[in-house]
Amino acid sequence: MNRICVAIIALFFGTVSASAQEWAIGLGTSDFGDQGQDSVAVDLEYRHTPFVEKRVLSVAWGANVGVTGEGDVFIGGGIWSRWQWDSGWFIDNSIMPGLYEEGTDGNSLGSGFEIRSLLGVGYQFDNGHAISAAISHKSNAGLADNNPGMNVYSLRYHFKF
Repeated sequence: MNRICVAIIALFFGTVSASAQEWAIGLGTSDFGDQGQDSVAVDLEYRHTPFVEKRVLSVAWGANVGVTGEGDVFIGGGIWSRWQWDSGWFIDNSIMPGLYEEGTDGNSLGSGFEIRSLLGVGYQFDNGHAISAAISHKSNAGLADNNPGMNVYSLRYHFKF
């Protein structure tokens, strides 16, 4: 029981400075499930200087542009957060509503308005650069009659400035 308490304290009370703007570029694959054409996917994400920095948590505004090999395009903006520990390991997540345009007829997500959510895990090096693996999901959250959704699995490189 004491080890669990120590682990919880270390998890929530460790601190790492993350106060810088950041770019992340991702390369991966799209997954439309049973419908649509899967293909290579490229993401470019901008993350502004955090407006919240508490212990291991940083929160900031961000923007994302995603393109697939089939010509599907997503442009969105919203909020992202990072849980980062002294060890260099971190967890990223974000919610970014935006506009989506399918490049192939079968890749329709039901509307032009979609919400991209992302969950990633990564490691930050001493120079501030980082690598991560992420899964993102685009969906219209049931706001349209058709809501098939799509996933993107990617490896990402992050650099701060």
